[in-house]
Amino acid sequence: MGSSPETEHPVKAFGYAARDSSGVLSPINFSRRETGDEDVRFKVLYCGVCHSDLHSIKNDWLNAKYPMIPGHEIVGVVTEVGSKVKKVKVGDKVGVGCLVGSCRSCDQCGADQEQYCTKNVMTYNSSIVITYGGYSDHMVCNEHFIISWPKDLPLDSGAPLLCAGITVYSPMRYYGLDKPGMHVGVVGLGGLGHVAVLFLKALGVKVTVISTNLKKKEEAMSKLGADSFLVSSDQPQMQAAVSTMDGIIDTVSADHPLIPLISLLKPNGKLVLVGAPTKPHELPAFPLLFGRKLVGGSLIGGIKETQEMIEFAAKHKITAAIELIPMDYINTAMERLQKSDVRYRFVIDIANSLKST
Repeated sequence: MGSSPETEHPVKAFGYAARDSSGVLSPINFSRRETGDEDVRFKVLYCGVCHSDLHSIKNDWLNAKYPMIPGHEIVGVVTEVGSKVKKVKVGDKVGVGCLVGSCRSCDQCGADQEQYCTKNVMTYNSSIVITYGGYSDHMVCNEHFIISWPKDLPLDSGAPLLCAGITVYSPMRYYGLDKPGMHVGVVGLGGLGHVAVLFLKALGVKVTVISTNLKKKEEAMSKLGADSFLVSSDQPQMQAAVSTMDGIIDTVSADHPLIPLISLLKPNGKLVLVGAPTKPHELPAFPLLFGRKLVGGSLIGGIKETQEMIEFAAKHKITAAIELIPMDYINTAMERLQKSDVRYRFVIDIANSLKST
């Protein structure tokens, strides 16, 4: 006879969960495992609200496991460490992003690319084991997947970097779109796009924001530092920009055409997709053949690179633009997120607003 859930996970916890595809979040009492020898337990202070949370609670990707406690942009303070933990100590500020486990023995794990391990464990809604995310009062995690938090990086506005930040930073590095003087486009100025602009500018790259919304031009250029702005529906503007960009980071999760974006690339240019539309893109061959252009993708980043990204952000004072909300506002926040009514990331003030019942 196997162990009961109460025996395997004896530490009481409290959070907010979705029970079905309505996506409505409500209080839940649950439990987490005891602190193992290599585990770090921490009190959650803040948790960012990612667009993936919205997709997941509504089962848009058809892989939901309920009850689901979302949240993978989690920061807090260490309250307990296992006997073999060396990375952090009690009282340290830490973060956890999208991953809490992997096999640690495959080629991808050996290359510090745990996100591509076939046995990786996502922070919530994992297909491997039951996991619960950061819309909760505390977390426990193997120390390998803990991010040490720089003292000069704010916790609340830094939290979204654990997903949004690494999602755009990793492809910049991997695809070589990080060289000073390069010209890189950023499609979409939302939670991902606005931090992409900040990272690219810190790397010395010329940045053009590509958006359907002209109203975002002033903020893109005056507040975020973009060098230029293209309205994707303005054909004369788009035509004038043909073959001018070394690369494009496409952050949009809504359905949109790729061919106009490919036309903006120079020969050998790279269009990198980091958004996840629910419908497949149309991708004809000829726009790629004439110019030897590439369309690629990228999924978050490994733990080593996430730590690198967080330290880079602290050095260059990169944080997300956030709206801090209490836990009981989360369903309204999700409704607003569905309408893109946030500039640019909701962050839940867990420590000051999550009260157990």
